[in-house]
Amino acid sequence: MFGIGSTELIVILIVALIVIGPAKLPEMARSLGKALGEFRRVSTDVKRTIEMEAEQADQKARTDQAKKELFPEAAASAAAQKDEAPAKDQAEAQVAGTDKDKAEAQAAGPDKDKA
Repeated sequence: MFGIGSTELIVILIVALIVIGPAKLPEMARSLGKALGEFRRVSTDVKRTIEMEAEQADQKARTDQAKKELFPEAAASAAAQKDEAPAKDQAEAQVAGTDKDKAEAQAAGPDKDKA
């Protein structure tokens, strides 16, 4: 159980009987049993959820690998699109920066250009 032998368990029960008393001992044991049962159910549920998530991640990886093997041209184009996306974002940022500079220059008016 918790590395407790039968003699240690007997000693614990005798001490509990003396400290708690014979009237409350069954009630305390019942409460402890319910708490341990609930803990076991929750831990089993968490374990099952983790195993299910791991299985889904493994299945997704296998599906992606199968898609790459069956459709290599689609995988290559998807990889190319991922590589192009940062370059496209940088180009858009540069254009937006240039447009912003032009707008600021127009807002400043011709007096700013002469100074």
